[in-house]
Amino acid sequence: MGKISANDNMRIQTLRELGLGYRRIVSKCPDKQLNLQSVKNICRRVDQRGSATERKPGSRRWKTAISKDDGQVADLTCPQEDAPGTSKSTRSIAKHLSVLRIAKFDLSLSAFCRVPAQVINAATKQKRLERCKRLPRRLTVTACKRVFFTDEKVFYLNPPVNNQNNRVWFAGKKKCGH
Repeated sequence: MGKISANDNMRIQTLRELGLGYRRIVSKCPDKQLNLQSVKNICRRVDQRGSATERKPGSRRWKTAISKDDGQVADLTCPQEDAPGTSKSTRSIAKHLSVLRIAKFDLSLSAFCRVPAQVINAATKQKRLERCKRLPRRLTVTACKRVFFTDEKVFYLNPPVNNQNNRVWFAGKKKCGH
């Protein structure tokens, strides 16, 4: 027998309120193949709380941060516009509050790994363009056969220790509204 559905819980509750015992309830529902111990547990819940579906007070996990309008959650997860790289890792945010559930489900944010990229300013772009235009004029046909081009590699002086913890939170296309 798998998990008992909400409809079956309500049916057992109704039969219990009519004064039936555990075994009689199981015999009334032969098509459901109810487990006697499961029926006993549901009947105890009905006797104690008056409902088969109502949970025990305090049995749910509480949220540390209450609302999605809380500015503290948004400040911790999203980097500042004028200061890139100011967002915090999920682990360091968790030290302040429990935001993972709120960020994912209430604010509909997704966490992505940071992708390293080289920062190119306008002067560097201009310099590269000029050199690219000069390169075909410098090379002859025989010299072209000896030239080997490779991709560039970005090197960092202070790389992050663990890239898995270096995350960016993003609202996605749904939140943009464009």
